[in-house]
Amino acid sequence: MAISDVLSAALLLAGGLSCLLGALGLVRLPDLPARLQATTKPQTLGLMLILLGVAIRLEFVNSATLVLVMLFQVLTAPVISQVVGRSAYRSGAIDRDSLVVDDLAAWTEADGDDTSHGRTARDEGGVRPDR
Repeated sequence: MAISDVLSAALLLAGGLSCLLGALGLVRLPDLPARLQATTKPQTLGLMLILLGVAIRLEFVNSATLVLVMLFQVLTAPVISQVVGRSAYRSGAIDRDSLVVDDLAAWTEADGDDTSHGRTARDEGGVRPDR
């Protein structure tokens, strides 16, 4: 067996294990922020390791495409996680009392957000306060 075969197999196994741990975290963790953490970080790492393992076995031209896939995953996963987390926070799906640090509270209060009803002052025809 060549060294590239062993390295490729190790990367594929490590990536699969990372994805499995992320899936287990998604099922087992208690709240939305923890689940978001479990879905973005291990899944992104797992995908990167799997793609690297495959890229070792391919020609350079095909491997360059996989590098682009990795780049797009690294750029989009944190943004999507941020949007989902912020939406859940604003809709009241996150228990604010369980948060250790609540940096978003000042922003939502400045926006006139009333998360108890899931509506903002702008929805009610109000004017957004100046910052």
